[in-house]
Amino acid sequence: MTSVKSIKDCKGKYVLVRADFNVPLADGKILDATRILVALPTIKLLQKKGARVVLISHIGRDPEESLKPVYRALKKHVPVRFVEELLGTKVEEALADMKNGDVVLLENLRSNPGEKAGDKVFAKALAALGDMYVNEAFPVSHRADASVVALAKLLPSYAGLQFEREVKELSKVLKPKRPFLFILGGGKAETKIPLLKRYLKEADNVFIGGILANNFFKANGANVGTSKTDENLPPLGAMIKNKKLIMPESVVVANANKKSRTTSVNDVQTDESILDVGVPSIEALAPIIKKAKLILWNGPMGYYEGGYTKATGALLKLLAEAKAETIIGGGDTSVLVERKKLADKFTFVSTGGGATLDYLAKGTLPGIKALK
Repeated sequence: MTSVKSIKDCKGKYVLVRADFNVPLADGKILDATRILVALPTIKLLQKKGARVVLISHIGRDPEESLKPVYRALKKHVPVRFVEELLGTKVEEALADMKNGDVVLLENLRSNPGEKAGDKVFAKALAALGDMYVNEAFPVSHRADASVVALAKLLPSYAGLQFEREVKELSKVLKPKRPFLFILGGGKAETKIPLLKRYLKEADNVFIGGILANNFFKANGANVGTSKTDENLPPLGAMIKNKKLIMPESVVVANANKKSRTTSVNDVQTDESILDVGVPSIEALAPIIKKAKLILWNGPMGYYEGGYTKATGALLKLLAEAKAETIIGGGDTSVLVERKKLADKFTFVSTGGGATLDYLAKGTLPGIKALK
């Protein structure tokens, strides 16, 4: 994988930068601009080298959704022109008008069905717009989309600065310093079980929370009341017996009247739902956190969106004060760190979500392979 830093001659060349501008929106306003901000160093480096930078990205799931809000945010940081098309005459004219150091943003990649299909014909049409390709979209690099895999194989290809840092920092987990503590929460247990299996072998301790933990409580014979759990999971017995696995002993529950209490995992009532890990169970992790040399955390400890934030907040505080290398594994956890303005307290905060989990489970991604 060759870094964009190593590009020696791109002056006057058209460089297609596959960015990840899939930012959260509400009424056309960006709620979190992190994914735009992390792409800026690569964009500015290419500008400095005299490249003609052509930005391509997707946004949302609706092919009709526009990158116009991204354009409005991006132009506050770099001079940029927005073309409300992805391919065609308007795009060709805009590119013909570009001078060295100019930046153009094209419309939503998913407006063309060939993007999600990984279509090679569509990739060739995109490749015709550029002389070089840069992947600065780590969070989508677990997908075989046309702009991630097929396009990278058609042009001289490079990794963006943030992409390169993601791989460098996350690779530390593949050959970890010890003691190594892995903390896994959130939901979507089905997608996290492969990751959990791997790190029950490779980590020294594994602590689980969130909806993921509910499945383990249930499999271990505890009454989980009306708690959310995932269906169609493989048998969890072998993992429960693993001495490295640490399950919370206390949880926060609430009934239909929203009356909440902290209690033992073995004292959940039939009409109650587990909504958070108990703070005492987080505090019990303190000695392990103190001894650890590497800590990886992905996924909130409770129903954060519903206001059940105490366990996650307590864990954030402990990890922010830890002397270990601390890596936050993307997705919802990264958003929480940004909201609390604690990013500078951790060694690395990944911008990935599913891509981070896939990389940690498999050690590579389709988007990484395509750059080799």
